[in-house]
Amino acid sequence: MFKKEVTEEDPEYILQFIKENLESEKVSLSINYNEQKWVEVNQTKLLPLASTAKIIIAIEYARQAANGKIDPQQEVSLEELNAFYVPKTDGGAHDAWIANLNNGKEVGKVHLSEVAKGMIAFSSNANTEYLMNVLGLQNINNIPESLGIFNHEPLYPIVSALFIPSQLMNQQNLTKQEMLEAMESMDITEYRKRAMDIHNKWLNSPPTAQEKKQLVKSLDMDIQKVWSDRLPRSTSEDYVYIMNILNNKTHFNEDIYKYLDPVMEQLMENPKNRDWLVHAGQKGGSTRFIVTTAMYATDKEGNQTEIAFFANDLTTLVQTKLSHNMNAFKLKFLQDAEFRTLIKNELSMP
Repeated sequence: MFKKEVTEEDPEYILQFIKENLESEKVSLSINYNEQKWVEVNQTKLLPLASTAKIIIAIEYARQAANGKIDPQQEVSLEELNAFYVPKTDGGAHDAWIANLNNGKEVGKVHLSEVAKGMIAFSSNANTEYLMNVLGLQNINNIPESLGIFNHEPLYPIVSALFIPSQLMNQQNLTKQEMLEAMESMDITEYRKRAMDIHNKWLNSPPTAQEKKQLVKSLDMDIQKVWSDRLPRSTSEDYVYIMNILNNKTHFNEDIYKYLDPVMEQLMENPKNRDWLVHAGQKGGSTRFIVTTAMYATDKEGNQTEIAFFANDLTTLVQTKLSHNMNAFKLKFLQDAEFRTLIKNELSMP
């Protein structure tokens, strides 16, 4: 029954979920259509972004490439990237990216541009932490403010943060319960600093395969929830605005889009998408408790769409169903005028 329920595609499930959770503030949706605010639901509510936050890193990558601070053609060894990889913590994203490189033929090195593309298309967390180091976390965290966004929480190394619980237990000789209580009460600034310290130590002496294995063993649902709840947060209002900047191609100078579009718009490599879209880009994110997505598209009739959807505190069933139906929802919104009207009517505030 579970399998049947999650595999049947139903774009209206997303609409249903939002309607049922309007009051709970665990969901937020912002849609712009042809420069008009089409739908706004809890649009100023801060919610965890999961991997959707990687868009900010992609923007800083393009900015530095355009300014000549980094060379997109610079070669990066996979060995260097793998140091940041913790198996079984990213849903197979990093392995899938490597398998896809060079049509599955074995490679030892890749261009920096491929690292950025792997971060967006495959959501490799290892690539993300590597890029944080190359680009500089402070530079990355200056991006939201440079766009006029002031309530975006700072990004920090989220894979490194997975090691905080075991670090706490070892340092302070805590039981698991005591550690969870300490994590719950830990100030977010201290949490980010601990993640950064682990990341910086990692650069010179990465955890061994055994330590990584040990970590994965300890990541039960309680620990995953604490980690998930502390991921950087922002609002759908802010992300729909960022999507508009990426869609309009006017906010940044041309050089930045020249490097940003190949990273963000890998959808356009599919000839079927090129049949009806001028350009489109997206990034989603998820944990066991979160589903997020931000996307933009301009079709060949000139219609412009930007969507940002964030949901948190989800059950396994709801998380799976949202993930499964999200693409169908976005596609139907782009292609079906009746569906667009339904969404607008059903989600307009009285």
